[in-house]
Amino acid sequence: MRLRDHKLVDILMVGFIVVVLALVWHFKRTNSVVTAAEVPKNTLTAGPQIAGCPIFPADNVWNTPIAGAKRDEHSDAYVRNIGVDKPLHPNFGSDPGNGIPITIIKPSVKYVKIKFLYSDESDQGNYPMSSDALIEGGPNSPLDSDRHIIMVDEGRCMLIEVGGVVKQPDGSWTAGAGIKMDLTSNALRPDGKTSTDAAGLPVLPGLLRYEDITAGEVRHALRFTVPKTQRAFVWPARHFASRIEDPGYPPMGQRFRLKADVDISGYSKENQIILKGLKKYGMILSDNGSPWFLVGAPDKRWNDEDLHKLGGIKGTDFEAVDESDWQMHADSGRVDPMSLK
Repeated sequence: MRLRDHKLVDILMVGFIVVVLALVWHFKRTNSVVTAAEVPKNTLTAGPQIAGCPIFPADNVWNTPIAGAKRDEHSDAYVRNIGVDKPLHPNFGSDPGNGIPITIIKPSVKYVKIKFLYSDESDQGNYPMSSDALIEGGPNSPLDSDRHIIMVDEGRCMLIEVGGVVKQPDGSWTAGAGIKMDLTSNALRPDGKTSTDAAGLPVLPGLLRYEDITAGEVRHALRFTVPKTQRAFVWPARHFASRIEDPGYPPMGQRFRLKADVDISGYSKENQIILKGLKKYGMILSDNGSPWFLVGAPDKRWNDEDLHKLGGIKGTDFEAVDESDWQMHADSGRVDPMSLK
């Protein structure tokens, strides 16, 4: 073979290699986009997690700090109508009947039909009603109480919440309402729809868990109640539960924070974690109830006597914040990243 032929072969080989490498790069690039279901559960978010699942994405409004958010112009009126001298009350503790428990559901649990009193407000389909699911207040709690069951299907990363649950003598279940939400998604409930909360919000993301204490930081907003609310709701809430049209009362979904200058140095390490969280992430008005009632999950590790000392924080120590420019899409809980710059 002549030298010229050798050079031609070399050129063709180099060209062939370049084409192969280009095809490999293109294949990897076009196949690198995967769905949420294909991503390992523990890499979906840097926000709070449960059972290996995110409690909504890190950019969800529940998981976004509000320390730098602007003060709401109605803050003074809101606090006055809730109660300036009313104490912060931890509505949870070491007693299993004090707080709202969480049940982790295995993929093997059978989904069954539930008869809902408010079927038009509930998500249709079957629910994983395990016989050992934890009921708020215990299985013998009054039938006219909230009787929440909060479940996380760890195989599907799905949140299931049912309120007013009663197991019937024949083994079937009835309830007031029920919702199912994808924990990997920012999607909200349909506009105008309630949930097991009056505000149409999920309960789980606002529960204070002892895992927040062991993590050393509360990285999400908390859920709280007030006696009287306005006949209105603000994002991310989807529903109101009041006839009061006075703008001096807070609407459902209104967010509050502990003022930055409130001295918390005299509180225990555990209580300081809670109070720092209230300064950084605040709390979202989710339901009608008692003033400044902070809701959490029961856990035998809570020190009830120490939690009671949080009553040293009064209504006047809080202020309402304005999140109106955070909303990127009405049906999404994702915070507009441009609004945080």
